[in-house]
Amino acid sequence: MKRLKSEKKICLLCMEEHVVETVEVIEHDIFKGEEVSFTAKYEYCGVTEDFLETEEMIKANSLAMKDAYRGKLGLLISSDITDIREKYDISQKNLSEVLGWGRATITRYENHQVQDRAHDDVLRKISSDPKWFRDKLYGAKEKDCISESAFLSSLHEANEQYKKKKNQYLIDSIYASYANYEDPIIRGNSNLNLKKVIEMINYLSEKVNSLHKVKLMKMLWYSDIVQFKRQEKSISGLVYNALPMGAVPEGYDQIVLLDGVQFDTVQYGESIGYKFKPSPGFERKELTVEELETIDDIITEVGNLTTDEIVHKMHEEVAYKYTASNSPISFSFAKDVSID
Repeated sequence: MKRLKSEKKICLLCMEEHVVETVEVIEHDIFKGEEVSFTAKYEYCGVTEDFLETEEMIKANSLAMKDAYRGKLGLLISSDITDIREKYDISQKNLSEVLGWGRATITRYENHQVQDRAHDDVLRKISSDPKWFRDKLYGAKEKDCISESAFLSSLHEANEQYKKKKNQYLIDSIYASYANYEDPIIRGNSNLNLKKVIEMINYLSEKVNSLHKVKLMKMLWYSDIVQFKRQEKSISGLVYNALPMGAVPEGYDQIVLLDGVQFDTVQYGESIGYKFKPSPGFERKELTVEELETIDDIITEVGNLTTDEIVHKMHEEVAYKYTASNSPISFSFAKDVSID
């Protein structure tokens, strides 16, 4: 028994005025066939040596027992559900409406009822996927299930959460696209490693002046295929497609938006280009000494070439000439690459 506080008042157990203590006790109970342990609060009478539950304590202890049950089964506890609502600044009623549940459902889950597994999965999805929650919000707005002010308030919070999750969405998208490439020779006998990709981009942008996107993509390819030529394994695990301007990594549009990749936008006539630069505080942690040596060799060989010159060089490579347009370039051509 743990004492929390003491208060002199009329004790409802002995009906005498004396110091009544509020205490915590570890209880054991059976709920839905499961034995659970939880912390319950009581008032304790030292005269009768007995415990009393106030109406408020009865509710709190019941919820504590059910939360212990939820925790044992791997379900969200009541405070988790409250946290989800607070994250999106949405009321119990409105969250129920957005999810298409009974309008009192969330209230019950936060106070006295244990959610089923299906509803628990939906709540977890909302918590981890603000983009999905935004879609649900728009759906509820179209059906006039929530007010305009409530919609805008929750939408703002969902957008803030979405911004925080942007990088993970990009990573998931890139890895999903790479699930289409199972042939090891297309991957350079390496699994995709985005941490290495980010380090390669930062290292190249640190060492090469005026590194623009087209040139960067070619230097990544040369780094990977030369490393494969030397070690039978590429650095990054990137898959390169033969596009009109030469080798371009699968998912390159998402890759350049990843956290840790920085660039300035530069106006060229009517078009806009990317000029890459090192991220502040950039540190190399993933790339090996041998991989850095290969990248340094690529910088020496092609780092001073203009974009047009490196594209021309790429077009002369056997790997590019003998790969169908828009198709993955096999690392089996590594033996023919013009750089040793």
